[in-house]
Amino acid sequence: MKAKRALISLSDKSGIIDFATELNKLGIEILSTGGTAKTLREAGLKVTDVSEVTGFPEIMDGRVKTLHPHIHGGLLGRRDNPEHMATLAKHGIEPIDLVIINLYPFVKVTADLEVDLEMAIENIDIGGPAMLRASAKNYASVAVVTDPNDYAQVLAELKQGEVSLETKGRLAIKAYRMTSQYDAAIDQFLSRRLFQEERLYMQFGQGTPLRYGENSHQSASFYLDEHSKESSVARAQVLNGKEMSFNNYVDANAAYEAVKDIPQDIAAVSVIKHTNPCGFATGATAALALARAWEGDPISAFGGVIATNRKVDMAFAEFLKGDSVPHYSYQVKDGEYIPSLVTTGKFVEVLIAPDFESDAMEFLKKKSKAIRLLKVPPMGEPDRFTFRAITGGILHQGKDNQIFETFQTVTKRDFGGNKKALAEFTMTACKHTKSNAVVLGREYAPGQFQVMGMGSGQPNRVDSMRKLSVTKAKENLKREFDQLGLTGDFESWATEQISNMVLASDAFLPFDDTVREAASLGIRYIVQPGGSMRDEDSIKACDQLGMAMAFTGLRHFNH
Repeated sequence: MKAKRALISLSDKSGIIDFATELNKLGIEILSTGGTAKTLREAGLKVTDVSEVTGFPEIMDGRVKTLHPHIHGGLLGRRDNPEHMATLAKHGIEPIDLVIINLYPFVKVTADLEVDLEMAIENIDIGGPAMLRASAKNYASVAVVTDPNDYAQVLAELKQGEVSLETKGRLAIKAYRMTSQYDAAIDQFLSRRLFQEERLYMQFGQGTPLRYGENSHQSASFYLDEHSKESSVARAQVLNGKEMSFNNYVDANAAYEAVKDIPQDIAAVSVIKHTNPCGFATGATAALALARAWEGDPISAFGGVIATNRKVDMAFAEFLKGDSVPHYSYQVKDGEYIPSLVTTGKFVEVLIAPDFESDAMEFLKKKSKAIRLLKVPPMGEPDRFTFRAITGGILHQGKDNQIFETFQTVTKRDFGGNKKALAEFTMTACKHTKSNAVVLGREYAPGQFQVMGMGSGQPNRVDSMRKLSVTKAKENLKREFDQLGLTGDFESWATEQISNMVLASDAFLPFDDTVREAASLGIRYIVQPGGSMRDEDSIKACDQLGMAMAFTGLRHFNH
């Protein structure tokens, strides 16, 4: 049925002049209220005031203007119901076929948590949600438009005769979604302001079923947070490969979040396995950073997830899949790495980057139809909060968006040269490692850094350091020693290398035993949050042993 009447009442008037002009050209009568009617008239458009339809003026400063049978009857009357149409005719009510409404800016006004209560209340829309819900209920007869982005589609269909039932249904759902979010925002604000109650509402976009969850017997879906503006894997475009799995999303998120914490003028690469950065490095180019990150743990890197903050070029792609680069998988036998040549390139599940050079993209696609290539959007406003589900509830916290609060050297020995920059890099890696986390980082070239050893997920940080972080660093150094063809005593060389590394701990050192154990392993630089009741014991131990230690003031637990 061809639309004859439209009701327009808007807070956000963007695009409405052009839209309403086209409605006028189609012979559609426009009803409107208050400021919207004024805006349309000033643009030279013919408008009928709602008060002319209702026979009742706007009252109470506009609080009551559309809450009237001549409006809601026109919205709710079903065109396919003879009784409804007879009732409309009996009471002189004309149907309304098109509703263009958005609501008072309550969410925007209350973004300031200290906003005056009366101002907040005055921005609670009453008539708007009522009309939206009425129109959406009768979507078979009424097209309800809440988003300026839908104006073009609706207009195109009107010019073809009428808005399709499919479009009307989609618009109706959008209207109900808007009113539900609006009511949730009002509940949150008034509960907090009047009763000091914190209430949380979460709403995500359309769910995408995944093949399975973390394990094959678990079902899973992915839902997009449509309010998030931060560059993320969730908002990435999949350019190649098999569909993303639950674990792919989890690991890809960990990989990209790590490189996002590196200053954007520095090329960085993370290699993730089970959310831990088994490889993490910066470099003069992304390809050089990738080579160093991969060498951080080439066994774990097999089947891993990689992220970079740079456009992927051919040098990067060649390192992963090129014929000119030897590819090895490793096994451990009697404590030694046993390399095995692989002819198909390095096995990588997911590669995340801001973009891909066209030749690199085609090369990777040709080499592997399975590798998932994700293009992430440009950096946006960081999310403020994170959430974690527990059985029967959900935890809500501010997002950990910092590395250091301060950098205070608390020992006699200082962090000379690039040691402070190395400390920041190593703490960044530590932040993205599961607690208890201890990470060893080194400067392998001027201003270029690499994780050499990572200890993660241990009940105590002495084990994270001694059994994992330092052990892994020595394994990497031994492989490097052999590859370089060095001669002499490996232990002496390795101790010298370790003495120039920085050890980062994600939380304070509760006792001086970690310091003393670190010294016995050759470590001379430690960065940690500080804050233990026994900080002085650790400081004294460092001074006695000729070590440097700095406090950052920020803990980075990652459970």
